[in-house]
Amino acid sequence: MNDLWTRRDVMKGLGAAAVTVAGVSSLWGTANAASEGGSKMQGAGLSGGCRLPPLPYAYDALEPHVDKETLTIHHDKHHAGYVKGFNSALKALAEARAAGDYAMIKHWSRELAFHGSGHVLHSLYWGSMTPKQAEPEGEFLKALERSFGSLKAFREQFAAATGAVEGSGWGVLAHEPYMGHLVILQAEKHQDLGIWGVHPLLVCDVWEHAYYLRYRNRRGDYIQNFLKIANWVEAARRYDQVKGLVGYR
Repeated sequence: MNDLWTRRDVMKGLGAAAVTVAGVSSLWGTANAASEGGSKMQGAGLSGGCRLPPLPYAYDALEPHVDKETLTIHHDKHHAGYVKGFNSALKALAEARAAGDYAMIKHWSRELAFHGSGHVLHSLYWGSMTPKQAEPEGEFLKALERSFGSLKAFREQFAAATGAVEGSGWGVLAHEPYMGHLVILQAEKHQDLGIWGVHPLLVCDVWEHAYYLRYRNRRGDYIQNFLKIANWVEAARRYDQVKGLVGYR
């Protein structure tokens, strides 16, 4: 799930809450502009930074499934922290290149991957939810049925896999370009348990800060409610952008 995306692919894949990450690898690849319909943020070259994208809806728009207080803290504090950490890693790596001093390269490479992945995943997460509830339809529904047998089976597997993430992490619905399947993955600590080259379509954050104020330790209840507000229109748009892509041969 690292460098197999081109900049254009990631711009398309990030969707309505897309981010600008100028010339830097992250969990899903590299991006340098927001996609159409998203908020535009300016990049600043190879050592430049990124900005916290605004939410694509009001802080209370997902009530009662995700409460205003949780969403505010999650976006304004936690996501902002990843942006700050990512920019710090970019700056430190630029300074290391300028000085020719790579004594801390292991540390800053890890910081880049951790915070950069958190930034991209959270940007995908905001776009993975909507106050306008709907069901999957059309070609995307057919893709879900081909890959999982039925929409019901997809929901059950997604909920089970996401609920079983050990510690903090994510449930991810993704397009796997080598066989053309849709797959459900667990991303623990952002980097673990993935498949290289997949294109994320829908992500569910199961770090405790995403749900603990309302749901306490009832992660399963939170996941079921996440599925009620899942943004299938955006997931289908992401799918349409990548369904014809194939992996390296």
